[in-house]
Amino acid sequence: MAVAALGAVVLDCPDPAALAGFYAGVLGGTVEGEGDWVDLKTAGGPSLAFQAAPGFVPPKWPAPDASQQFHLDLTVPDLDAAEKEVLALGAKPLDAGDRSRTFRVYADPAGHPFCLCAC
Repeated sequence: MAVAALGAVVLDCPDPAALAGFYAGVLGGTVEGEGDWVDLKTAGGPSLAFQAAPGFVPPKWPAPDASQQFHLDLTVPDLDAAEKEVLALGAKPLDAGDRSRTFRVYADPAGHPFCLCAC
């Protein structure tokens, strides 16, 4: 028996509204709230929440001496089409050069790593 249910995944960031807008462009959904806490409600999945973090330092990827903290795996039907979209929304490629793999790694505008996966 589960003790709890997942309510949201929360990302620290310098600008919650901007990062929620980025992920709304990637995942769809509706952005709710303003200021230091903003939620992205998506259909069929847990919410993503964005919390203002003064002095935010983005994770380093890859860095054997520093943790990436966490990352999101986002399943897509077409890696090339999805890559085009996330780059237009402001993502930065971290490890996307090997076109033979079923995943590519990017950073969101605040520097959190995420993968597009055709798995």
